[in-house]
Formats: sequence, C-alpha cells, structure tokens
Amino acid sequence: MADGDIEIKKGRKFDQVLLGARQVFMAHGYDGASVDEIARAAGVSKATLYSYFPDKRLLFAEVAKHESERQAQLSLAEIDTNGPPEEVLYRAGKSLMTFLTSRFGQQVVGLCSAEAQRFPELGCMFYDSGPGLVRQHFSHYLACAAQAGRLRIDDPLLAADQFAELCKARIFTRITCGVQTEFDDDELEMILTAAVDLFMARYGP
Repeated sequence: MADGDIEIKKGRKFDQVLLGARQVFMAHGYDGASVDEIARAAGVSKATLYSYFPDKRLLFAEVAKHESERQAQLSLAEIDTNGPPEEVLYRAGKSLMTFLTSRFGQQVVGLCSAEAQRFPELGCMFYDSGPGLVRQHFSHYLACAAQAGRLRIDDPLLAADQFAELCKARIFTRITCGVQTEFDDDELEMILTAAVDLFMARYGP
C-alpha cells in the first residue's frame, strides 16, 4: 500500500474489529497495541482483521475517527444555544481539556503529528470528524450569542479558535513535547477558569 492511501473495506465483522481495536488502543496506546492482541479482543482471526485493515495505522485512524466523533457529540451536547456564555464556555472548554489530557487523546495527537508527512489523511480525518465539527458548532453559538447581545464578536470562527487555544495553555505544548502527560484537577480547573475569564474580558457585553 502506498503512503497516504486509505482503503477500508466494510463487512459484517467491521464493528466487531473496531470495538476490539478501541479497547486495546485505549489500554495500551498505538505503539503498545499488537495486531495479535487486537484480533483476540475483537474475537476474529488475524486474516480477518487484515482483510479490513491491512495497515495498523489505518485501524488506529478509523478508531480515532469514531472516538473523535463520539467526543464531538459529547462536546456539542454541552453547547446550549440559549445558555449564558460563561456556562457554555466552561462546559465546552472542560470537554476539550478532558479529551486532550486523556491517554487516548494524547496518542491521537501524537500519531497525527508523527505521521503528518507520510499519512496526511489521518490528521484530516481526525480533524474533520471531531475538532472541526465542534469548531463550526461552537462558532455558530458565538454568533447567536453576539446577535442576542450576550457577547460582542465580529468574527465567531476566530473567537472560537482563540478560546480553544486559551484552554490549551500550558497543556498542549507540554504534552506534545513529552514534558508532562498528567495534570491534576486543580491545575486544569485554574487553566479553564482563566480561559473563560480572559475570553469574557475580551468579548463580554
């Protein structure tokens, strides 16, 4: 298979393979997950597994896509278009930070970065199915809040990106550089509260 090609065959055991792979990847990460263990967890033969996913990266990409979609739906559930901005911001930020600091979230971000040149579709697939989707919905909320006079925003997409970056402060760079992989609740709460306060100081009514 050439680098960058994505060919995934669907079949009656596809979901079974995906569930088993998710369990193993969540427990051991990408590097620690073996094809043998994934096949055992899925209850299929290695031949069956390879018939669906000839490359472990493809399997991880598909698991990441589904997990990203699941996380996106959880985040979107926190966006109440009629809710007060401080509350919506806090909930949306907490959802983002929970995923970023989870082991699986760190594995996804790490793999996307490591394989960006050889396997660019992985990053695009992950982004479109999760962060990109949340970005669109969150910016829509910000636009509605601005129209209702609850916020003062001219560029909702830029504001959405800025809030996401505020929530990543101290976290994202340390994770991607391998400096820190675990964060206590008090530290995360401090970062999130500061992100909401800074955003409201700039865009509040």
